[in-house]
Amino acid sequence: MAGPRELPSVDRLLAAPPLAALVHAHGRAALVGAVRETLAAARAAVLGGSAPPSLEELAVQATERLAAHERPRLREAINATGVVIQTNLGRAPVAADAAAAMARAAAGYSNLEYDLERGERGSRTTHLEPLLCRLTGAEAALAVNNNASALLLALAALARDREVIIARGQLVEIGGGFRIPDVMLQSGARLVEVGTTNRTYARDYEAAVSESTAAVLRVHSSNFRVVGFTHQASLRELVELARQRSLFVIDDLGSGSLLDTAAYGLAHEPMVQESIAAGADVVCFSGDKLLGGPQAGVLVGRREPLERLKRHPLARAVRLDKASIAGLEATLRHYLRGDAAAAIPVWRMIAIPADELRRRTSRWARRLRAAGIAAAVIPGQSAVGGGSLPGETLPTWLLAVAAPDSADALAARLRRCDPPLVARIERQRVVLDPRTVLPDQDRLVVAHLLKSFSYVPSNS
Repeated sequence: MAGPRELPSVDRLLAAPPLAALVHAHGRAALVGAVRETLAAARAAVLGGSAPPSLEELAVQATERLAAHERPRLREAINATGVVIQTNLGRAPVAADAAAAMARAAAGYSNLEYDLERGERGSRTTHLEPLLCRLTGAEAALAVNNNASALLLALAALARDREVIIARGQLVEIGGGFRIPDVMLQSGARLVEVGTTNRTYARDYEAAVSESTAAVLRVHSSNFRVVGFTHQASLRELVELARQRSLFVIDDLGSGSLLDTAAYGLAHEPMVQESIAAGADVVCFSGDKLLGGPQAGVLVGRREPLERLKRHPLARAVRLDKASIAGLEATLRHYLRGDAAAAIPVWRMIAIPADELRRRTSRWARRLRAAGIAAAVIPGQSAVGGGSLPGETLPTWLLAVAAPDSADALAARLRRCDPPLVARIERQRVVLDPRTVLPDQDRLVVAHLLKSFSYVPSNS
């Protein structure tokens, strides 16, 4: 009876083609590790009653195992879900020149904290502040590593050991289970809730002000919507109260937008410029959502509170790295030039006409039908995502394919492609939305579908 003794030794398998040729490219240690794992798996299979694989089969398995080990964990993916700001897939893809700027900054030295005119140490805050001020009308600006950090820094610098008033309906939870009350607790500020879940008035804030109050915080409910019998005090009302009582107004916009979403058939998302014009002292928002840049948290507002933020010890702990600064600068320049809607992928996806989406989907369907695969073009809806514009959708056209085995199995095969193709399932069919597929990925979408259908087991 065949047994583990029939398996080759590590040295013998290492000498077998094609493994022997891989030593120089991958290193002996990595290759030996893959071989040992392959033999261990084969030994367990043989003990379970399987026939010993041949030397050639083991060599192929070890090669595949080595390739899997060396494949990057963070990989490019094709987003065919139709969710534009897909948090699980990296949120916003950046513009081409932003990606190039990030690569340049990472690959060499730069004047990150060096004043070229004076020939002495400078500050990394100077690269983005003038651009942000020009775009928003703010007096000062600062960028940190994400919006949660931005809010944490603002609260720690302006309200530590003091009270911050917030409406009960704005005690939101963002992705990953992070909650506004928890962020406030970590900042050292004391939370004071006012109003009710659905209705809060300016008089509720006024009644809560005490000698310990430092600020009023408004948090935009960007990832949910309360409808019906509702009321929220306006930002201008909060600013008027704060001026009378010498308080700060911190406005957390969450996603944050520099363009009017209503111009693209969506509900109006509060814009950063509007918050500055209303008189907010500090406005914070994300850089990698509707802004369409790399991950960042942006703070803009009046000079005096922003200077306090810059000097706070926490500012160093949450500062932005050089590559993100470069990418964010390139992104902001698109807004200054007025070509953001065409150059920044998020806005290009939001603005793409439905007719163009239908043409792309139809091309996919024709190629699949030519290979004998039933594919339908059906109307559907895309989502903005990323905690932005909850409930708002954009009309689109979807490619719907019925798997010969199951929708779950086909979707899993697509995710195992290189690069992975992530779709969604509706009514037991796999559907793909071209809105979030980059134009140069169309060929890969079709190729992955053809490959995934060819891999269906013959007994399915």
